[in-house]
Amino acid sequence: MLKHNSYFDGKVQSLGFERHGRRQTVGVIVPGEFQFTTDGAERMSVVNGELQARLDSASAWTTYPAGTAFEVPAKTRFHVRAQTPSSYWCEFI
Repeated sequence: MLKHNSYFDGKVQSLGFERHGRRQTVGVIVPGEFQFTTDGAERMSVVNGELQARLDSASAWTTYPAGTAFEVPAKTRFHVRAQTPSSYWCEFI
């Protein structure tokens, strides 16, 4: 079953689904900066475009171009920003 999610007045949109017993989402982010909170650990893979990410505990932003990924620990806040429309695949690990 697919579940549509819309955040930040539609600036971040995703489709949630389950594959091989794991929850996942694929989505798009328009240019902007957004803060997310996790319950469980996540792996964010950049599919198209480029994302910058920063964990709450980090002071510097790290850039992730298409084809790269970053992991976010459980029970964490993290910030994501995009300069151009970008897409991602999120695996709950």
